[in-house]
Amino acid sequence: MRINFQPLSAALYRDRVLRARRTPPEERIVQGPLMFDFACAILMAGLHSENRNATENELRQLLRQRLALVRNLDEIRASVLK
Repeated sequence: MRINFQPLSAALYRDRVLRARRTPPEERIVQGPLMFDFACAILMAGLHSENRNATENELRQLLRQRLALVRNLDEIRASVLK
């Protein structure tokens, strides 16, 4: 038996978007840095699992490199879409 999760996924996404639209701007400003910190923590965990013997400083450097890569890719994408 195969279960189709697409309708449930679409409904959850729609609810999330509607909730975000109702969020006051001042709350969004507060949530931005919190979400970034959360994303960085997830990235650090992934980097740690890939580099078990790395020190905290080495992991932070790898995180900076990944963030720089994403920033560069965003700039390239923006220049292509102009």
